[in-house]
Amino acid sequence: MDIENIFPTMTENADNVSRIHKRYTLTTLTPSSHYLSLLISMIATAAMVALALFAYFKTGDKILFSLPLSIAVLFGTQLLDSRLLKTEFSKVVHLSAFGTLLWFVTVLGGFVSAYVFSKPNLLPIYITEGMFLFASFRIGLFTSVMGAKLKTAWAICLIQPMAMFFVFVPAEYWITMLSDLKAIGYGLVFLFLATSWTLLSDRAAGVKVPRTHKILQAYVAAWTRNDPSEMETLMEERSQSSKVSTFQILFKTKNNECRLVVPDVHPGPFHPIGGSNIPYLIYKNLNYSAMVMHSVSDHSLNLPSKSQVEAYLSSLNKSSTIHKGYDCTKPATVQVNKARAVGMLFGKTAVLILSLSPHGMEDVPLYVKSELEQYGKNRGFEKILIVDSHNAMGEEILKQDSDDLLKAAKSNLDTLITKERFPLEIGYANSENLKIQSDDLGPGKIGVMCFKIDNEKFFLGWADSNNMKNGLREEIVTDLSKHGYDLLEICTSDSHYKAREARNKYGYFYFGSLSESQVVASWYLNLAKKAEQDLSPAMFETLQQETDVKVMGPKQLENYSKSLDRAMRITQGFLVGTTAFFLFTLL
Repeated sequence: MDIENIFPTMTENADNVSRIHKRYTLTTLTPSSHYLSLLISMIATAAMVALALFAYFKTGDKILFSLPLSIAVLFGTQLLDSRLLKTEFSKVVHLSAFGTLLWFVTVLGGFVSAYVFSKPNLLPIYITEGMFLFASFRIGLFTSVMGAKLKTAWAICLIQPMAMFFVFVPAEYWITMLSDLKAIGYGLVFLFLATSWTLLSDRAAGVKVPRTHKILQAYVAAWTRNDPSEMETLMEERSQSSKVSTFQILFKTKNNECRLVVPDVHPGPFHPIGGSNIPYLIYKNLNYSAMVMHSVSDHSLNLPSKSQVEAYLSSLNKSSTIHKGYDCTKPATVQVNKARAVGMLFGKTAVLILSLSPHGMEDVPLYVKSELEQYGKNRGFEKILIVDSHNAMGEEILKQDSDDLLKAAKSNLDTLITKERFPLEIGYANSENLKIQSDDLGPGKIGVMCFKIDNEKFFLGWADSNNMKNGLREEIVTDLSKHGYDLLEICTSDSHYKAREARNKYGYFYFGSLSESQVVASWYLNLAKKAEQDLSPAMFETLQQETDVKVMGPKQLENYSKSLDRAMRITQGFLVGTTAFFLFTLL
């Protein structure tokens, strides 16, 4: 296997996901509530009407009539837009907020420009120009976000701006302002630019993915209405059939059982699409007594739809037993520079947990897994289960750090071979009864597993979350150590579930971004005590299941990323051109 070729592939795939995320975070620029957008549109309208009446037309005495009527027309046309477009009222309110702000900025800019250049006679032009600019903005948003056909957008783009125009502009100015050739010319240029942008940006995707606007509309439906159906259909159509493996170590005591689960599928692509919440669904499917680890995998192994998730979950009950046993080694920990590997050996199956905490990390590269599996096979191990602990926020893993992880893991395997085996006792506790409410955790919350080996107790922590705050793992380990508990590692599931919208650069809340460190430490201490009390002699079974499902594959993400990049370049070009032309009109 060509390791040098694998590493760039992992990096490129991670870059694709990162670029897609950056493009989609632009959709969070809207206000958090449509009530806030409604308020913004009303304030912008009020400010524009006041400026026009007092500074443009010198008819400030009419404001008590014009202002409330303008607000009423604004609200009425918003309702009309939602009916004509057959869309949610909240969407048209968000659009209206930006549009009225744009119109107000045009009127304000025209007022400043007219007096700076001593051309007050040009003032009425800017009100008409702003009306057309508002209409052109509506064309772009109607077609891209709301899915309206271009001819529909053209038919209704002027309804709201023109209705407002006729309300606050004195009647004696109507014919003059609407017949001004310069103002009409400016308006037609803006409408042409909006139409051209719509046509070109929608076709930026090429033939390998759906049209850009269709992807955007599906994304907005999933994000705003929690309706993933359209996005899942698009993704599943372009996904590829694959055989994915799931490995479990099932611990059985006289009264209970718990599991370590290492699935090859990767959580994602984003909430609520496909397998974004797959760790919790596995946890729930296995009777709420499992730690669902992050394997060495990336977003190419995302399940694209709920139907594929259900097919995958149903297969877990058909796992075949590879090995059974009653004893294991004590854990081994090896540190190489920033890299740390924690290992345990159950029969001939080694579990390796890799971490760079507190220095931060992204997905462990596939070549690390490939080399370790071959290394373990050469030394007589039956199976190497590699866990990406995913417990500190960071950028893509540097080649040096990846190599250090590999060195630490190989050294750990060499150590495990020499270790004596002892009978195993196991205890497990989850947070189902703790009533933890924190939006930086997924629905699986947290769990702790206790291993008693040769009268020594070792603890393993788990969190159903998308990564962790840097240093949180160390604070928890230190706190538990003060109480006599040896916490080997804390792993996250890398869940892409979101309890609520996260308006930050990540698009999610990582564990510790909302929860206080001392509170989190107390949760783990509580569970460690419960797991310790649950200790009982145990046997283990290593289980394996291979499932035929569709996964997204690396090319689909690459195609989405490239199409969004092309659409963004087109958009940037039109924004620069439109802004330059707008400034020209002011001068």
